[in-house]
Amino acid sequence: MMGADTTSADPHRKDVVASNDLALDFNVKRIEAVTLEGPGPLMARDLMSPYIWRERDGRWGIMVRAVTRPGEPVTDTGVIWAGWSPDGRHFTMLDEPSIVPGPGDHDAGGVEDPTVVVRDDGSYVVYYSGVLADHAHGELSYATGPALDKLTKSGVALASSKSEGNTKEATIDRTQDGRWRLFYEYAADEASRVGLAIGADVAGPWTEQPTPFVPRTDSWDDWHLSTGPLLTQDKATPVMFYNGATRDARWRIGWIAFNADYTSVVARGIEPLITPPPVDDRTATDIAFAASVVVDDGVIWLYYSLEDRRLARALIRRS
Repeated sequence: MMGADTTSADPHRKDVVASNDLALDFNVKRIEAVTLEGPGPLMARDLMSPYIWRERDGRWGIMVRAVTRPGEPVTDTGVIWAGWSPDGRHFTMLDEPSIVPGPGDHDAGGVEDPTVVVRDDGSYVVYYSGVLADHAHGELSYATGPALDKLTKSGVALASSKSEGNTKEATIDRTQDGRWRLFYEYAADEASRVGLAIGADVAGPWTEQPTPFVPRTDSWDDWHLSTGPLLTQDKATPVMFYNGATRDARWRIGWIAFNADYTSVVARGIEPLITPPPVDDRTATDIAFAASVVVDDGVIWLYYSLEDRRLARALIRRS
C-alpha cells in the first residue's frame, strides 16, 4: 500500500493543500500482457502508448504507437495503428495504420502518443504528437473523423512556444462546468513538465492555466514529469496516473488527485505505483509509461508500455 503526500506541489500556488483527509490510495492486484494480432508491417515494430477505451457496443478499442526496432533504419518516430478486442487484452488490428507521418511539415517526422475522444455522435477526435522532420521537435496535433480508418488531420491542437516546447501526450477531461481540461507534456529546463489548458470545446481553443504539479526533491519523480490517464469515477476527486522520472529518464508510474476543477492537488502517492521489472543490464531501457485507464464493471484497468516495446495492463484497486 502506497502512502499519500500533498505538500509537494508548486509552493507558489495558493490552492495547494497541506494535509490529506481523503485516505486515498491505490495498489496493483494483477499484471497481464496485452497482445496484438495484425499485418506484417505493424508486427515488425515495437509498441508504445496504448490508448484503450470502451465503445457503446461493448467492444474495446485501441490506438497504439508503432516504432521501428533498435538497430533498424529509422524512417519515422512512429505511426499510429487502431484495432478492436472483445476482452480488452487481445486486439485484432486494422490492415492499415490510421495516422501516418506527413504530408504536412508539423508531423512529417512521425506521429506518436494517441489519445481518443469519442463524441456524442460516435465520431472521433484523436490527439497525437506530431514530430517534425528533424525527429527532435514537435507539437500536439489532432485528427477527426467518423471512423478510426477515416480520420482527417485537423492541424495543431496546441502549439509549442518559446517557454513550452514540444507539446505532446494529451490527456483530456470535461468538467462539470462544461469546459474541457487539456493536460499535456512540454519541454522546459532540460526536463519534461506537465501543463494544463482550458477550452470551450474538445478541440479548443485553449487558455493556459497555472502549472498543475511539479517534480519533488529527492524522489523517484524529481526531474521529469509527463501526463498520464485520468480516472474520473469520482468527478469530485479525479486522479491522474502520471509518469515521472529521475534525470537519467528511469520512468515510473505514480498517481496524483485533484479537486473537481483541477485547480488544486488534494493527494499524491509517495512511491511509484508501477515500476518496470528489474534487469541485469543497467544500460537497458528502464521505463514504465502509463497511457490509458478503463473502468469495466467497477474494475480499474491501467494500460501502459514497458521498455518502449511491449504492452501491459494492471488491475488497480482503489482504497
